[in-house]
Amino acid sequence: GGTPAFTARIIGRIRWTSCKNMASVQVSNVILQGNPAKYTDEFNFHIRFEAIEDISDDLNWKLVYVGSSESEKYDQILEDVVVGPISRGLNEFVLNAPCPDFTRIPTADVLGVTVILIICEYKEQEFIRVGYYVNNDYEEEELRDNPPEKIQIDKVMRNVLTEQPRVTTHTIDWHKSTPTAQLMQC
Repeated sequence: GGTPAFTARIIGRIRWTSCKNMASVQVSNVILQGNPAKYTDEFNFHIRFEAIEDISDDLNWKLVYVGSSESEKYDQILEDVVVGPISRGLNEFVLNAPCPDFTRIPTADVLGVTVILIICEYKEQEFIRVGYYVNNDYEEEELRDNPPEKIQIDKVMRNVLTEQPRVTTHTIDWHKSTPTAQLMQC
């Protein structure tokens, strides 16, 4: 049989009261396939979203692994993909990404709880961020009870808590022509 897919229950229906600021994209579902998995396995997020209008420019999707709560310098962008142009209606794609490089994470932070983020931007404006807690631990009880001095990454399991997403949405200008970063440099 195949690996069961775990579905995040609520992934941020975006609702706005003003037509001018109405979200052009509504993320309706995110499914992580193959969870739990070995730490070294790739991530496969199946993302479904609805466009309420045709979008001629691209959406930029990023998968970011938080390596340490102490500093952003340990964050790793596992994938950064462009999807577009987008047709009105239901759209979906699979965001595949390699596992994080554990050698770029402080040893004390490789095992335990961290966060993985799916971020989407339109014209350099972030409009949704979906975060999941991730628990990394040894699969074998013996290794959990007596962890080796040097991490044996091939024996570490990753469990993304897909049932408890943290969704942050932002109002953006879907019809702007100049990136905000350029405007702010004046």
